[in-house]
Amino acid sequence: MNEDYILQMKGINKSFSGVHVLHDVSFEMRAGEVRALAGENGAGKSTLMKILGGIYDCDSGEILIQGEKIGIGSVQDASRHGVSIIHQEIVLVQDMTVGENIFLGREFKTRSGFVDFRRIYKEASEILGRIGLGDLSPDTVVRELSLSQQQMVEIAKALSANSRILVMDEPTSSLTDREVEFLFDQIRALSKKGVSIIYISHKMDEINQIADSITIMRDGRHILTRPICGISYEEIIQNMVGHKIEDYYPDYKVKPGKEVLRVEHMTTEKVEDISFTLSEGEILGITGLMGAGRTEMVNALFGLEPVLSGEIYLDGQKSVIQSPREAMKKKISLVPEDRKEKGLFLENSISFNMTVTVMDEFIKGIAVDSKKEQEILDEYVNQLDIKMADTEQLVVELSGGNQQKVVISKWLASAPRILILDEPTRGVDVGAKSDIYHLICKIAEKGVAIILISSELPEVMNMSSRIGVMCEGRLVKFFEPDKEEITQEKIMHYATGGYEHETYSQ
Repeated sequence: MNEDYILQMKGINKSFSGVHVLHDVSFEMRAGEVRALAGENGAGKSTLMKILGGIYDCDSGEILIQGEKIGIGSVQDASRHGVSIIHQEIVLVQDMTVGENIFLGREFKTRSGFVDFRRIYKEASEILGRIGLGDLSPDTVVRELSLSQQQMVEIAKALSANSRILVMDEPTSSLTDREVEFLFDQIRALSKKGVSIIYISHKMDEINQIADSITIMRDGRHILTRPICGISYEEIIQNMVGHKIEDYYPDYKVKPGKEVLRVEHMTTEKVEDISFTLSEGEILGITGLMGAGRTEMVNALFGLEPVLSGEIYLDGQKSVIQSPREAMKKKISLVPEDRKEKGLFLENSISFNMTVTVMDEFIKGIAVDSKKEQEILDEYVNQLDIKMADTEQLVVELSGGNQQKVVISKWLASAPRILILDEPTRGVDVGAKSDIYHLICKIAEKGVAIILISSELPEVMNMSSRIGVMCEGRLVKFFEPDKEEITQEKIMHYATGGYEHETYSQ
């Protein structure tokens, strides 16, 4: 590895509307290094990288690449200096093809000056093949792709620019395990070629797998930079949040009450022969690979997808749920996987989002009971410790963790008996994760039956009363943590199909 720094950011300061968000931050890395950049939401990671990528200007400070001071005033400037950013949010042009997106703004031209689509698609096909998407035609319109495929196209686009410094902001948030492995293989190959990679992620297991070193930021300041092999998981968390987190996972001993939900042989277009039970105060974890049918299963319970056959029983009574409105009347709530698209009204206030499910409690005709509304807001703002300016602040302005708390509070306000949480900590920093874990247990202690869907196996293993594993649209195995030793390897054995198909009625 080249011992000379390929990138140096010195004394970077940045303010927005008088609020200082970066305080004299310095960041250095060498050629071929894979650097994890960690910190809670709002720590300043993305702001620092957007300055590097030409999206923001810094108020003061300097950037050097290979020892030469440069000015980066635009994305085009950054690209010319070999810097590319893969953003967490998809920024592809949906009505253009994969190949057109990969080379957008850098199109090949024929001698007569026209766009050379034949070369674009040829080059795009080669890049897609390198990252395991050889079967994807480069003339496919992006809108027709799954979210995970679109994320991989974003990665292909960045790789096509032959970047020397590549920033990846939560690049695996929409990828399957197989795609994550392809991505990691590509990162390792790029590193060997001298490409420096800045890897932003909340997933500690990924950081341990892929990073050479880690930089931790907190409150807009650089806290430390260390080799990844020389720092423990506990130290990382402590430096991210500024204090030691006691009982990261709460010690919740389930005392199940009566059965509230029984599903027998439920089949939809996406899942088959699903059977399980759920009791008061229970946290039933559901895991499996992306595409295994987890979300589709709970969507059927919430009336978002039709049930083709099988039965659903609530409190022992056969029940038909054909819409979310019917599910809500039966006291079933669903916190969706995609909080921004399906869980929040981003351009509305916190107060609107938190009370939208219970407005009939304080609005009668044209009369508004402001006192009742405020009581609801106060209860959940305090219970969830939502960090905000006030309840009239727009939700879009909150960090990811606080946005998730607003989604959860919205559904808690409806007083559910069954609460379905689909990836409740995705994209949430470690401090907010611990807050959400403790909140989930407090909800369960009140007798609410919880279905917790998660791709993070440590989360499922530490939070669940029982664990159901899905594979190819079926619930293929149940584990009981209190009665048996459970390992990630055992769970993955069933999640990847290493079994003879069985359906467990639990």
